[in-house]
Amino acid sequence: MPQDPFDWIDDESRRRERAGLVRTLRPRPADSVLLDLASNDYLGLTRRPEITEAAAQAARRWGAGATGSRLVTGSTELHAELERELAEFCGFEAALVLSSGYAANLAAVTALSGRDALIVSDAGNHASIVDGCRLSRAETAVVPHTDVEAVRKTFDAHRARRAVAVTDSVFSVDGDAAPLPALADACRAAGAALLVDDAHGLGVLGDGGRGALDAAGLAGRTGVVTTLTLSKSLGSQGGAVLGPARVIDHLVNTARTFIFDTGLAPAAAGAALAGVRLLRREPELAGRAREVAATLHGRLTAAGLTSARPDAAVVSVQAPSPEAALAWAADCRAAGLVVGCFRPPSVPDGISRIRLTARADLTGQQLDRAVDTIVRTAPER
Repeated sequence: MPQDPFDWIDDESRRRERAGLVRTLRPRPADSVLLDLASNDYLGLTRRPEITEAAAQAARRWGAGATGSRLVTGSTELHAELERELAEFCGFEAALVLSSGYAANLAAVTALSGRDALIVSDAGNHASIVDGCRLSRAETAVVPHTDVEAVRKTFDAHRARRAVAVTDSVFSVDGDAAPLPALADACRAAGAALLVDDAHGLGVLGDGGRGALDAAGLAGRTGVVTTLTLSKSLGSQGGAVLGPARVIDHLVNTARTFIFDTGLAPAAAGAALAGVRLLRREPELAGRAREVAATLHGRLTAAGLTSARPDAAVVSVQAPSPEAALAWAADCRAAGLVVGCFRPPSVPDGISRIRLTARADLTGQQLDRAVDTIVRTAPER
């Protein structure tokens, strides 16, 4: 009798279970009473009336879906308006909106490299960047985390016709920031481009939340391109690539995740546009998110926990093992607090953590509750 072709999946499942690495979906209700410190809703905009009403209005006017790829029927006047305002807000010449931040990174990495190119990628980069490097067919050199000298040496050793350094602006595991000015100098000296994923910087860093490139004085600089998500600080969904107009035109003509994907749904585009405009009106939200992150870090560290100093709104706290991190997150949930749980292979350094989102809309009482819960449920060291 023929063997079931999926028997190997059972073996993989047992291996994950033995390693304590089983992942499960946990649908949340619309009216959850849990305190959320696990999402990427840094500014608390997802449920702001201005954002939800903009999404509803866009859906009523433009329909529930984009109806096709951006190059066929999926580009609306709303998409173009969002691209103009995103580019202006972040200080770049042009922008291109895609269906997700993941798709934006795949588009930018693959379209700006290729078989005859060199990509220098930080070891702590997001999975979407890693996948973009793999799909690009370029020669990829992975350098130690935030090591600018390693970037310089790699450029000197390879001398490819085209080269690009790619990095997160704020790394999603520990919340530390890339040394962007030094990286830009290294790229400039080598005649290379700099591509920065600002998913965790937009809305938190820079003047009024304009992002890490604005904070580093690199927004709009020659040779600099950035990607970002609309699903974190802007409270919506989708992604974008920002840079010189000729780079954006190149992506329109070559980036497969743009050309062959259905355009971003109008509701998401409308919500994201409302998020950009709300940030203009309330620039203090960015500083509040950083303040909450610093408070969480300070109080957890004072309680004896090991927490990396946050450079933006990501606060991680180390756990002694994957099993301990999973149990810690479960105990927090049982006490009414939702936290993220990062375990291998999601963490490049192999250290398991719980991860907290320092939301700008958290009250002092909620902060007290979060800190008390995390400290009380912390595993033995």
